[in-house]
Amino acid sequence: MSTATATAGAPAKAATGEGRIGPRANLRHIGALARRNMLQIKQDPESMFDAVLMPVIFILLFTYVFGGSIGGKGNEREYLNYLVPGLMAMMGMNISMAVGTGINDDFKKGVMDRFRTMPIARSSVLVAKIVVEVGRMLIATSILLGMGFALGLTVSTSVLHLLAAVALSMVFGASLMWIFILLGLTMKTPQAVQGIAMIVLMPLQFGSSIFAPTTNMPGWLEAFTEYNPLSNLADAARHLIRGGPVAHSVWMVLAWSVAITAVTAPLAVSRFRRKT
Repeated sequence: MSTATATAGAPAKAATGEGRIGPRANLRHIGALARRNMLQIKQDPESMFDAVLMPVIFILLFTYVFGGSIGGKGNEREYLNYLVPGLMAMMGMNISMAVGTGINDDFKKGVMDRFRTMPIARSSVLVAKIVVEVGRMLIATSILLGMGFALGLTVSTSVLHLLAAVALSMVFGASLMWIFILLGLTMKTPQAVQGIAMIVLMPLQFGSSIFAPTTNMPGWLEAFTEYNPLSNLADAARHLIRGGPVAHSVWMVLAWSVAITAVTAPLAVSRFRRKT
């Protein structure tokens, strides 16, 4: 084989030889790609509307439209203290859905094709997406809590417990992103990703303890809510903020997060490599 031929084949070989990329290089790639994604948000600030406006709309809507019916007229503040920890779980799920539609759109624009020709780990492209979306999720959660405090939310435990509730929401939200990334890599259009996501999200959200206690639900639905990860996250956040037994709910959320990531992350990376 000639030297010229060997040289010409080197970039292609490097582009596919991601197994030789060490942890440091991988972290550098993730950082560079995350900065690229953040610059995209800077150039298109409208992409932050969902993270900024969604928590404001949800907390006002559910507190003042449904609060009187669920919590009793005049007990809106009491219902607010029940609702906000549950909405922390809902924020993570809704922000995560945007990852799938975004990555599907990036493929249509050819952005991901360029990334796949570079000598970088394929997982770094997806992890960088998750890093930026976790940042958006943190902004949405901060606005939610800010609105909650303005309307009368109280923390009965401590600031550390509140931060633990936020961190738990971030961990679970990040695991969900792998599901939506996989959907984004599988479905043909962003609309299809959003449609499938809503079919899954609606039963999980409303068949949970996010909006109302589960004690008055039918027996079969109450049994479902016990294993619903959103119920476990809402209960964990609620007990961390308001006080109560947290161990079972926290361990359930962490178990769900690890299981979801362990199953969907390798599938998403594999699908990313093979997608045409």
